[in-house]
Amino acid sequence: MMILSFRNISAVCVVFLLASASSFHKSAIANTNNQLQLIAQQSKTQPHPVFKSILPKLKQKTQIRILLPKFIPESDGENPIYAIIETATQKRYDILLGFSPACTGGTACRLGVLSAEAVTRKTPRLIGKRVSLAKSITGYFVDFTCGANCSDATLTWRQQGVQYTVGLKAGDRTSLVKMANSTINP
Repeated sequence: MMILSFRNISAVCVVFLLASASSFHKSAIANTNNQLQLIAQQSKTQPHPVFKSILPKLKQKTQIRILLPKFIPESDGENPIYAIIETATQKRYDILLGFSPACTGGTACRLGVLSAEAVTRKTPRLIGKRVSLAKSITGYFVDFTCGANCSDATLTWRQQGVQYTVGLKAGDRTSLVKMANSTINP
């Protein structure tokens, strides 16, 4: 009789251990999945790595909401891209995107620009071709022109009292829309 109950207790213990191990495994998988989702979510909200070096200074200088793109055309790693602060005040910032850290906007090193400015009554109304952007925002596309050099094609929109512009030297509308949407969707 004692052996029979010992076997029953052993069987119950084995079942308990197996259930615990299975539960622990599922918990570990769920925890790992949650961590991976959090990392993926953070990477979606982080701007493009090119802005990492200037972000602290930008946050220190400006009071408007800083929105920076996660996508920048031509940033596939073949040619390094640098973000250079041209202006940073409480109500405005202008960032030059260049192929050299010493780029001052010269045509050979220039990729494009980003800017943001608090909207006031003196801010001119937006012009250009209307473009649908993320979060039901309307942007305005202005194509580039070429003479001795080519200008930037720009896409401008307003969001929460701030006017944002992305520009690419001789850029195309598709790239600018993708860049703007990666800025709008943090």
